[in-house]
Amino acid sequence: MTETMVARDQRPRERRLLGPFVVAGSLALASGVLYLRDPHVDASWGRCPSIALFGLACPFCGGLRAMNDLTNLRIVDAFFSNPLLVSAVPLVLAWWISVVRDRWSGSTRPWMFPVQRGVVAPVLIAVCVAFSLYRNLPIGAAFYP
Repeated sequence: MTETMVARDQRPRERRLLGPFVVAGSLALASGVLYLRDPHVDASWGRCPSIALFGLACPFCGGLRAMNDLTNLRIVDAFFSNPLLVSAVPLVLAWWISVVRDRWSGSTRPWMFPVQRGVVAPVLIAVCVAFSLYRNLPIGAAFYP
């Protein structure tokens, strides 16, 4: 029997965990700033370029309001500000936890979901385009910023 070799990241654990924790700290800082400066106040963070130029909401419109609502634990309000972002939060959190677990153990597993290489980006783009179309149609008016 041959033993299968598993690749391990040989860097010190602190070094492996630096990236995920810098990302988490940056997001916590940004969330704190959003908590202090309310994006619900008209133009408090500027105007959305997509709405200003084309009169159409992009997939990210309402994202600042949604994150502000999440920091204030107003989940339903956050959902109506940007349902795509709020729906993505648990997936991103699960991915981050998977990365931290792999970095902690030194595993070099490339991805937590069993997907084919080159599929994730096109699927994300398709979801963003579909959501943009939906929210700019009369049926999706509830999600218009």
